[in-house]
Amino acid sequence: MKQLKDKVVAITGAGSGIGKATACLLASKGSHLALSDINETGLQAVAEACRIKGVQVSTSSLDVANREAVYAWADQVVRTHGQVHVIINNAGVALGATVEDMSYVDFEWLMNINFWGVVYGTKAFLPHIKTAGEGHIVNISSIFGLIGVPTQSAYNAAKFAVKGFTESLREELMIEGSAIGVSCVHPGGIKTNIAANARLTTSLGFTASNSRLEMEKMFMTRSEDAAHEIVEAIRRNRRRVLIGADAHAIDWLSRLMPARYQDLLIMGGRWRRRSLLNKN
Repeated sequence: MKQLKDKVVAITGAGSGIGKATACLLASKGSHLALSDINETGLQAVAEACRIKGVQVSTSSLDVANREAVYAWADQVVRTHGQVHVIINNAGVALGATVEDMSYVDFEWLMNINFWGVVYGTKAFLPHIKTAGEGHIVNISSIFGLIGVPTQSAYNAAKFAVKGFTESLREELMIEGSAIGVSCVHPGGIKTNIAANARLTTSLGFTASNSRLEMEKMFMTRSEDAAHEIVEAIRRNRRRVLIGADAHAIDWLSRLMPARYQDLLIMGGRWRRRSLLNKN
């Protein structure tokens, strides 16, 4: 997939953040786009920005947690564009809560989008990509797919699962001798609106507003830089993609201190909790 001009790329969560930036970059390279998002307003704005670059763009209002809807979208993409070469399973949400405080409703909400949405997108598009004869599957995990973090148990569970699912898929396709590449992407803190849309609870002494501020402090990398890394991963068939200096640092920490890194997070969490409680 070194040549992306005139290839058809499907992207979930394309209405903002990494999905938006990746769509715009691919449009500039001549890729035709099938864009989906649950946010119709943002989706249409991105689609118009991409059409200006002279490529064919289709859109679909899509909840990736709905299996039937994802399969229907994949079929629609092929009917509209004739074929599809790449699926980027990017849609995701955030949840901040301790295991004790987290509701099953919120846990299932996140898993249905962040994990099952990736599974549905992969399985729905894989047969079509095989029919095209070449292609690539990009699944977005996270640095939280590399280490466990307090109040992020649900997000960790989903992103660790995406990592394992994606690596297994790549191995299977390579055993087959398939021409389809697979990349698992681990972004660090990317400047998107995920914190604004996150579900947060008051736990470990943190209020929802403080938890949102903590998340936003981690956003170090521009969406445009993340998009560049994703497109290069497709072109170079990179199996594992770390995005941002924080992602590389956390990957290094998890390798150097695979168990003891938890002590650092515990100490940091206790310090932040004491600071907040003292202010109150």
